[in-house]
Amino acid sequence: MRLLIAGWQGQIARAFVEIAPARKEVSACALGRPALDICEVRTIERALSENRPDIIINTAGYTAVDEAENDPLRALAMNRDGARLLAMAAAERRVPIIHLSTVNVFDGAKTSPYVEDDQTAPANHYGVSKLQGEAAVRDVNPRHVILRTSWLFSPFGSNFVKTILSNARAGNPIRVVTDQIGSPTYAPDLASAIIDVAVRAHQAQIDGDDRLWGTYHIANGGEAVSWHDFAQEICKAANAPSALAALAPITTADYPTRAPRLRNAALDTSRFSETWGIDLRDWRQALDVCLARLSKPS
Repeated sequence: MRLLIAGWQGQIARAFVEIAPARKEVSACALGRPALDICEVRTIERALSENRPDIIINTAGYTAVDEAENDPLRALAMNRDGARLLAMAAAERRVPIIHLSTVNVFDGAKTSPYVEDDQTAPANHYGVSKLQGEAAVRDVNPRHVILRTSWLFSPFGSNFVKTILSNARAGNPIRVVTDQIGSPTYAPDLASAIIDVAVRAHQAQIDGDDRLWGTYHIANGGEAVSWHDFAQEICKAANAPSALAALAPITTADYPTRAPRLRNAALDTSRFSETWGIDLRDWRQALDVCLARLSKPS
């Protein structure tokens, strides 16, 4: 089965590049700009023609949450219009698409983890662009799996775990908000699960089984946690007692950002688990693996 991954620099795409070669049931190719620009029909057509994928996985998009407040049109161009163009090209070839989305399609006001049928109401322009991207994918390609996730971390790129470790090693004061909660998600675990989804989705396409298409929430297992508690776990697991002692709790009001952040970014993944038979391990176990990798000399 041939997978085409749109995007190659983000945490999820980089996890795919690392994981896919060991998965003998798939052949994967990750392409980003300029070879595959989801906002350019010409590059989409060329990439699909040359690679002839059985499944397309869209990890590409605009992910700068704060910058989107100043440049909402660019966020829409990538997260809505680009998603539409890629999904439409896939539909023309009768190819299913797995599209990555975010908990930011919600407003964060709910007091329990979000389920797929909860009312969407983005609190920032990034969330608006991702919500409209979901709608675009649904409109043009009935064979879609939209996966909303939350609080990505990994050994790759910039993310919360690496930021906390960097400050801990530098002996910097660490001030982290306590009144925002979410579901930490390890990008390599997510990528592995998406490959499993792709294998089943491909078989569903062959069988003409339309029951799997739809929107799902996916994150690592374990209870939701605040950013501050997440930072505590990072410092504990990294055996950094001095950093743990220096960790100071603050509120959202103490840490203003251009884009409003969700007080609740926790996801209920029951529908995904029940439908696909896949459960991601507890985020603490994934954190241990991530920290072990980050501790190795580069």
